[in-house]
Amino acid sequence: MAGMHYLSQEGFDRLRAELDELKTNGRARVASAIAEAREKGDLSENAEYDAAKDAQGLLEMKINELEKVMANARVLDSSQLDTSKVTVMSKVTIQNVKNKAELVYHLVAESEADLKAKKISVNSPMGQGLLGKKVGDIAEVKTPNGSIKFKIKNISI
Repeated sequence: MAGMHYLSQEGFDRLRAELDELKTNGRARVASAIAEAREKGDLSENAEYDAAKDAQGLLEMKINELEKVMANARVLDSSQLDTSKVTVMSKVTIQNVKNKAELVYHLVAESEADLKAKKISVNSPMGQGLLGKKVGDIAEVKTPNGSIKFKIKNISI
């Protein structure tokens, strides 16, 4: 069985909407493309038909993956989370020990990660380095260019 997927209510609702969209409109588009390609004649040499069938396979695989995530999803209530240490859904203010630059990241599930919005996955190297740390702790994050040390300045939800 796959591991738990901890999501915010917003992330859960977004995944549910995406799954519903793929099951209805996505399947309808693929079925239409297959029917259109089938009308063009001999299926043994029909590249459009092969491409449409491949698209159908990829769509069904995506639907299956989303259903697995939804089946193992646990929606976290941010009001009940502990802010004494870094956990999923924590908003963490960190300071680079070397250059004193401060950054604020929101740790989220992998499916909700969005670097532009400063939302990083708890499974990323940065997320792994920060998990479980408390204010004042030094987190060492391993990167391809070596380790970087960050001081935990603040933890909030």
